Amino acid sequence: MAEAFTIELPNVTSAIALAGQGEENLKILSRQTGATLVLRGQELLISGTDKQIDLASRLVRSLEDLWSKGNFVSSADILTARQALDTQREGELQDLQRDILAKTRRGEEIRAKTFRQRQYIQALRKHDLIFCTGPAGTGKTFLAVVVAVQALLANQFDKLILTRPAVEAGERLGFLPGDLQQKVNPYLRPLYDAINEFIDPEKVPSLMERGVIEVAPLAYMRGRTLNNAFVIVDEAQNTTPSQIKMVLTRLGFNSRMVVTGDMTQTDLAAHQESGLAVALQILKHVEGIYFSEFTQKDVVRHPLVQRIVNAYEQYEK
Repeated sequence: MAEAFTIELPNVTSAIALAGQGEENLKILSRQTGATLVLRGQELLISGTDKQIDLASRLVRSLEDLWSKGNFVSSADILTARQALDTQREGELQDLQRDILAKTRRGEEIRAKTFRQRQYIQALRKHDLIFCTGPAGTGKTFLAVVVAVQALLANQFDKLILTRPAVEAGERLGFLPGDLQQKVNPYLRPLYDAINEFIDPEKVPSLMERGVIEVAPLAYMRGRTLNNAFVIVDEAQNTTPSQIKMVLTRLGFNSRMVVTGDMTQTDLAAHQESGLAVALQILKHVEGIYFSEFTQKDVVRHPLVQRIVNAYEQYEK
């Protein structure tokens, strides 16, 4: 026999934060628990069997640190909370929810949304070389930029270097209008976007002129030794084996390097082997290197992105 249970939410803001856009979160909670969740003002009505209601209410309560403060709950938050309940990691879940990594210029709180993201952030703070692979939307590059900018502002490093291969441009780069910076900017735009979340865009040109922040194509790393620098190598699946070997051997004293990539989205020619794939194979047993591998469960963009990634994974299998 179906039962019903009510959770009184403190205010309308918390109700909106929990329910999500178009009440998408209530649908996800329902899929995760089998219960039916209906929001009426500040009252959350949960109906179903005793077991379904118990699981749904525990899941909602496990997210209370977020929605009670008006912080929007994401699909990743819900799935991580469910994972925590299934594996008796509720204490770790609370730590994850309360550990604020940074705040954007708009005041938005940035934190890990999955356990694997939290492990990645911890690695970014202490390892000299980190490889991070996984699908789009898992925060590989964004979280690296957040940690790097914080370290830069805390004077732990003298400069932040962001680089990626401009392979998408191929030989066409020479035919694009403008100087070199204008030509490569479209390929480096995601890196600028991440930086601008934390540093006033008007201040970035000055920092770049002084060499504190450098955003450049991978080819510009050749022949250099990168000392006192936090280096992020983005889209590394598009490097050749010689390119990635070149950039890895640029690592200097008091420097940290993060190499990110998605092996399912290479822009290399069909016959060309990915430098990232080769490096992962060669270096997998080298002491001091940290490897982080995200899956579609770590996608923290729109819920539809996670389903798209999952559908492609199933198709490719």
